[in-house]
Amino acid sequence: MNNPFIRFAIKATLVLVVAFGIHIAILAILQLPLFENRIVLSYVVNLALVMIIFGLLYLSKNKYKDQLGFLFIAGSFLKFAVFFIVFYPFFKLDNHISKLEFATFFVPYVLGLILETISLGKWLNKLN
Repeated sequence: MNNPFIRFAIKATLVLVVAFGIHIAILAILQLPLFENRIVLSYVVNLALVMIIFGLLYLSKNKYKDQLGFLFIAGSFLKFAVFFIVFYPFFKLDNHISKLEFATFFVPYVLGLILETISLGKWLNKLN
């Protein structure tokens, strides 16, 4: 398996599936609602965005090698746009974003961002 995208997709899926399990387990231990606040959608959307952004960067590596950093930042803006379009209106229905709502989006977002940043850093270092 030499393809960095396939390796990344497998790694990202495993990390977010494990994180989802831990997230649900913590909610269960704390006796909080397990599947509220669009938690499943949040993990799925974050995984999809991380894979799409990484895939687009992988496809652009030869043609836009010098602009990959800017494209990565554009991907981060895309993630924020998705948050404000898909999740924010739902979270603000009661005019308050609770800690649970915040964690529902932020945990998979941060894990995806960390994984994406580390993987892209390693991959870009190999290109040089």
